[in-house]
Amino acid sequence: MALPPGPSDNPRAWDDDSEPEPEPEPEPDPDAQAEAYVARVLSPPKPGLAPPRASLLSTPAASPGALEPKAASKIPTVGVPGLLSLPPELLLEICAYLDARLVLFVLPRVCHTLRDLVRDHVTWRLRAQRRVRAPYPVVEVWCRLCSLETRGGLSAGAHWGTCSWCSAEEDFDWPAACIELEQHLAHWAEDGHRAEYFCLADGHFASIDSVLLLQGGALCLSGSRDRNVNLWDLRQLGAEPSQVLVKALGTQPNSTHKGWVWSLAAQDHRVCSGSWDSTVKLWDMAADGQQFGEIKGRAAVLCLSYRPDILVAGTYDKKVTIYDPRAGPAQLQSRRLHSSAVLALVADDRHIISSSEDHTLVVFDRRTNSVLQRLQLDSYLLCMSYQEPQLWTGDNEGLLHVFANCNGCVQLVRSFDVGHRSQITGIKHSLGALYTTSTDKTIRVHVPTDPPRTICTRSHHNVLNGICAEGNVVVAASGGLSLEVWRFQA
Repeated sequence: MALPPGPSDNPRAWDDDSEPEPEPEPEPDPDAQAEAYVARVLSPPKPGLAPPRASLLSTPAASPGALEPKAASKIPTVGVPGLLSLPPELLLEICAYLDARLVLFVLPRVCHTLRDLVRDHVTWRLRAQRRVRAPYPVVEVWCRLCSLETRGGLSAGAHWGTCSWCSAEEDFDWPAACIELEQHLAHWAEDGHRAEYFCLADGHFASIDSVLLLQGGALCLSGSRDRNVNLWDLRQLGAEPSQVLVKALGTQPNSTHKGWVWSLAAQDHRVCSGSWDSTVKLWDMAADGQQFGEIKGRAAVLCLSYRPDILVAGTYDKKVTIYDPRAGPAQLQSRRLHSSAVLALVADDRHIISSSEDHTLVVFDRRTNSVLQRLQLDSYLLCMSYQEPQLWTGDNEGLLHVFANCNGCVQLVRSFDVGHRSQITGIKHSLGALYTTSTDKTIRVHVPTDPPRTICTRSHHNVLNGICAEGNVVVAASGGLSLEVWRFQA
């Protein structure tokens, strides 16, 4: 629940950089600090001592008819015999057997009748629900429940009531969601046996903790405890193994950084890497991965978010720091938003959402330079995946939590147990797909419904520390020194 505002929510009270710095303490050994952090935050539970499960968020269930979409709008039939003389319901039934991309991009060119049918918002909603047969998407279904409760005169409980998402359901991209859903289900059909699998084990000599796909899955970056950021050309998979690993970024003879590489982020062709050596390095992939900047901080960089106008870093010293990477890069402000290390964060054009080992989730307003909300949680969140208004997160107990962001008001919607037995270290959510990795040595593939339906599970010989999916490629970071790669036919 949100904590009441207090004196500490004064913007000036958060700005540590406006106060005199205390006497400098001896610089900690980055490796020792990182090892202590991993032992405390990421160590799997001992056998037989599974952590207690948080209870699922209780939300009143709506009647089956309440969530049923309206029937497809009636489209006048032509007065000549043939396919177009069929009722719209039969046309939709026929279209259901066609590829979603063909229906969306080809049929509208045939005639006005098919164009109008394909452009109908309800057509794609019905198609998606037929594919998943479960409440979908999680946030939109919850908001409609919230709206129904309020308008029906019932108690809305913990809900907002009528929110902007409730009144703008058409903003959800149902055609794109259908395409993603159908591709995702086809890719992982037959327990994922249609995927090409590759294990890239020759690039690092220590645990890999972060991965990042670029250029639609053509390139991959990996950050490791061997202090290197490696660049991989995944177009060479299965063709020339010696050419998959391109190089380690940087000009230093032995490593990219002087500490473990813990986080990666990208904006177009620009990439940044954060390390336990308290630096963020910036790389230009359009210039063959040359370094174009470096930020020297005061604490280990645990998470990053790269936007067109700002670069946001969450650090071990409880701070969220904002930089302008276009100017130097210059530090814009630094705020101590938490009472412990910042473990994960996401940013958009208006807000920064960060989580910490102190079991809090903080929403910071970039425009007003103030804290909008502070949520106290039962666990701490280790990873986030954000597509407005949905924020999917994984915690230290192996649970998924879904939040909705409505103009800076973040609310917990659902909590799910998807079968992980320990910390969820990586999460990737999109309109039609959901991936999770865990220290329980598994990667799980889900459909992002309420509750998520797990369609494939892959076991590994070591912990998995992160996940990234883009285009037709999925990559997981392994504590066993390898990149685990799955590739699908386009």
